[in-house]
Amino acid sequence: MPQRPPLPETITASQWRQIVNGATDTAIISTDPEGRVTSWNAGAQLILGWTEAEMLGRTLEILFPGEDGPGRIAREMADAVATGRGGGDEGWRRRKDGTLFWATGEVAPIREDGSAIVGFIKIVRDRTQRRQAEEALRTHRHRLEILNKAGSALAIEHDLERLVQIVTDAGVELIGAQFGAFFYNVLSDAGESYMLYTLSGAPREAFAGFPMPRNTAVFAPTFGGEGIVRSDDITQDPRYGQNAPRQGMPEGHLPVRSYLAVPVISRSGGVIGGLFFGHAEPAIFNEQSEGFLLGLAAEAAVAIDNARLRQANEAEIRDRRRAEEALRQLNATLEAEVRQRTEQLRTHEEALRQAQKMEAIGQLTGGVAHDFNNLLQIIMGSLETLLRELPPESSRLARAAANAMTGARRAASLTQRLLAFARRQPLAPKPLTVNLLVNGMSEMIQRTLGETIAVEVVVAAGGWTVEVDPTELEGAILNLCVNARDAMPEGGRLTIETANVEVDRAYAASHPDVAPGQYVTISVSDTGVGMTSETIGKAFEPFFTTKPVGQGTGLGLSQVYGFVRQSGGHVTLYSEPDQGTTVRLYLPRFHGRTEEASAAAEPPMPAGSPEETILVVEDDADVRAQSVQTLRDLGYRVIEAGDGPTALRTLETADRLDLLFTDVVLPNSMTGAELAARAGALRPALKVLFTTGYARNAIVHHGRLDRGVELLVKPFSATALAARVRDLLDS
Repeated sequence: MPQRPPLPETITASQWRQIVNGATDTAIISTDPEGRVTSWNAGAQLILGWTEAEMLGRTLEILFPGEDGPGRIAREMADAVATGRGGGDEGWRRRKDGTLFWATGEVAPIREDGSAIVGFIKIVRDRTQRRQAEEALRTHRHRLEILNKAGSALAIEHDLERLVQIVTDAGVELIGAQFGAFFYNVLSDAGESYMLYTLSGAPREAFAGFPMPRNTAVFAPTFGGEGIVRSDDITQDPRYGQNAPRQGMPEGHLPVRSYLAVPVISRSGGVIGGLFFGHAEPAIFNEQSEGFLLGLAAEAAVAIDNARLRQANEAEIRDRRRAEEALRQLNATLEAEVRQRTEQLRTHEEALRQAQKMEAIGQLTGGVAHDFNNLLQIIMGSLETLLRELPPESSRLARAAANAMTGARRAASLTQRLLAFARRQPLAPKPLTVNLLVNGMSEMIQRTLGETIAVEVVVAAGGWTVEVDPTELEGAILNLCVNARDAMPEGGRLTIETANVEVDRAYAASHPDVAPGQYVTISVSDTGVGMTSETIGKAFEPFFTTKPVGQGTGLGLSQVYGFVRQSGGHVTLYSEPDQGTTVRLYLPRFHGRTEEASAAAEPPMPAGSPEETILVVEDDADVRAQSVQTLRDLGYRVIEAGDGPTALRTLETADRLDLLFTDVVLPNSMTGAELAARAGALRPALKVLFTTGYARNAIVHHGRLDRGVELLVKPFSATALAARVRDLLDS
């Protein structure tokens, strides 16, 4: 068995130097008893940066940063002398280049012959990597604690605003940001508006004066859900400052250099919003920060989705409870509701039946009045001829003819009342102020009613304008005043009052014949005998009257009713026995301009000349003959036709025609209006005068003459015919 060589009894200085220099990861330094360096191994040079030549004779105070350095090495040597070991703690140490590193170090005495201290050994080990690993581990644990804490809080929080605040606060703490914000992804019509939802690390006032983030190159990827945006220095990022008007952050904005933003995406894939974080120093955020924020954003998305779902469920539950409560209330009041609706239905049915009855009576009376007007035209025309042609010595015959004319005029007035009720009379509406018309009538009404009736007129301030036929409105008011006088045989008070009113939907719902809107009302009230409910129900029917035989036609109120309805209005009647009656007319407000018309003088009976030629078209031979004779007596040349086709042939062949005088209702499938249109095409300069005894035809719509139409209503007098023809020919 080979023998090992014997070990030397002592290690030489050269051997010791080789051993010490071999420990390159440890700084081994020897000093004399006063702490001056006597040796400096290769590990010390590698770790601390100084060479042995640079450190020999110097103390180790230079290794300790801060104010602790000068006395630190002396304390360690004193501890080593007292206990055999000094130092031994960890801390920051300084290298030659001034950088700091984390190290552990200890001092031990060097004794000669086991007793006298001849120096010290200083050992220094670099522990920076271990410390960084420990710091990273602590940071990681802390971040996990933040995430767990935030996750626990998000799991129990259901208020959306508080929930997002938790996420924003956690994000700031998680990545070491100075401030953070969550912007809710609400788009304007332009797609560029976002609402600040929460803010952390800065007061809300810090953003109050600035607009919300827009759809710029920096913000768009986050709001579009494209991914994380991280920049070590956002001011140097190529995406920064590319949008007008500020070309970057506005003046006074929080200082942002490090920038990190992550979208919050719901489980459905929609972008809920974005988390944005900033720091005034550059290069604060890293890939690890991104990873943590992605986890936080995912938790936030789940929590927000859950909160929204909970809110939707709670809203649905509230709606269901409200519906159930409404159903309970409905069931509780259903019987009363059914009774009320049934009563309303009966009322509406009764009103509909009344309206249908009035319409049927109107059609009947309108047709009768139309035929009667043609008869009256013949009678009155013939009487006019008699009165003109009778010699002066035939006074007895003249009186008879005059009495017949008086009767015919009364019949014509009765016919006009029938047409008014039937809403078939041709109206010529004009804009007028009701207050002016009523004030102008007050003196005439007082004279008409007599001294036993006190008349009071009350007009509304700022009365609105209406568009009605002034003559017919005056007649309607006067008619009501006469009725009121007859209801006060012993005298009393008559009040005429105007007002501006707004008819709402509730009133219109209970009165089917009136539409909601603005109206001017004219109320005529008396203190007379009043009416029973049965009388009120029939008051507007034609020929119904409570007066003795011979004292009334029963057409007064029906005429008023027909005129107002034809004018687009509404009539109500309030009355009680012995308490009086009020009739209220509702006329629609007119929003155009009012033109005050001047009173025209009574026209004379002008004559014509044989050169002026008139074409008379009338299907009733007697009426045509009477009109033709009247015009010839006036001196005109007259051509006659019984229908449209015959008149057209005359229009095509006659040498001269100055005026077409045609009935509106003609046989053989051509109306007077169609004839006038064909005539206008053949002879553009031809004047046209229509005549009719019935308003529902081609030239009168909704009770109003078409614009530009000239009409002479049957029965007409020779004077009226002469004046209208002369006016048209001379115009």
